[in-house]
Amino acid sequence: MPLHQRVICSTISFRRLDLDAALRQIADLGFSGIDLGALPGVCDHVPYALTADAVREVASTVRESGLAVRSINADIGDLNRPLDAEGRRARDAHLEQLLDLAVQVDAPAIVLPCGSPGHAPIREIAADIRLVALELRRASRIAAAREVRIWVESQHSGRLCHDLQGAAQLVGELRGSGVRSVLDLSHVVASGDDPLTWIDRLAPEVAHVHIRDARRGDIHLTPGNGDVDFAAAIAALTAAGYQGDFSLELETADVADAERPAAAARAGRLISSHL
Repeated sequence: MPLHQRVICSTISFRRLDLDAALRQIADLGFSGIDLGALPGVCDHVPYALTADAVREVASTVRESGLAVRSINADIGDLNRPLDAEGRRARDAHLEQLLDLAVQVDAPAIVLPCGSPGHAPIREIAADIRLVALELRRASRIAAAREVRIWVESQHSGRLCHDLQGAAQLVGELRGSGVRSVLDLSHVVASGDDPLTWIDRLAPEVAHVHIRDARRGDIHLTPGNGDVDFAAAIAALTAAGYQGDFSLELETADVADAERPAAAARAGRLISSHL
């Protein structure tokens, strides 16, 4: 079965390869699009300490691959952490470098996280989520001048907005800002929430979907090895009018690295079968 054009592959799926090798592997598997991983401690295909030279080098490598970049999955720091003047300068400079990269690889969006790692707020949960929303709104205004959008992974089982309640508050704070959500089905299931309930409440805000399987407390499973009902979730998203991509973000621990290409191909065909 051929891969559906809306099924793409994050470079995070091959994070143990260098960027050039990861891109070759993704292209060889038949994918035409990618999410570009830029997450410190998870995927260093884009260096966290970006320089103009590093941006040009990454952009050149990506352009030579022929793969279309649908988003850059990045981190500019804990958005619920108040900043002093130096912290603000550093965060803004990092965002500007990511925007330079997005423009050079023709990526329409940068994905940012929903707050600091861990579930404990820095001050108080509602206030922290409001600050995350303010920072995302600010980033969106800066990005708009470069014709790049800001998306947020609005629920992440390992971060501040780790459950549907937190995600719903963040989405509510962001309405009207142009900042839309990335739905990662694995994080919803790992947090003990129901993807169909999530989609029923928040589907109009979804701009992009990450694909990985999960059980409660474990997000590191290959599609088909966990509890995510992909058929039901994709059907619900389709019924709600979602027309975006499904990105395999296979940061999994249930297959050996040598088996990862075959597992990615199977996952791509599985998701394609539901489209």
